[in-house]
Formats: sequence, structure tokens, C-alpha cells
Amino acid sequence: MPTCDHCDAHVSERFARVFADENGKIRACVSCSANAGIEQAARERTRSV
Repeated sequence: MPTCDHCDAHVSERFARVFADENGKIRACVSCSANAGIEQAARERTRSV
């Protein structure tokens, strides 16, 4: 089963087909991507205050 290269969580074959890069690397799973989005949004909010 494929895993996220960032957190080593298992991802589905379908997720890997869609989101893996040309070398088959999965840089971020759903959890990592969501966490990155939350971090970015928080950073943007602190800049605008």
C-alpha cells in the first residue's frame, strides 16, 4: 500500500494515482495537505492584523 513521504501514513491506490509525482512520490497526504493549508491560512491572517 502506498504511503505519504512526509508522515508515512497509508494512502489509497487511487490517491497515489492522482497525487503522486512523476517518480511515484507522494509529497503530502490529505492530513499533511490540510495541515499545510491551516498553517498557511494562519500565517496570512497574522500578516493582515
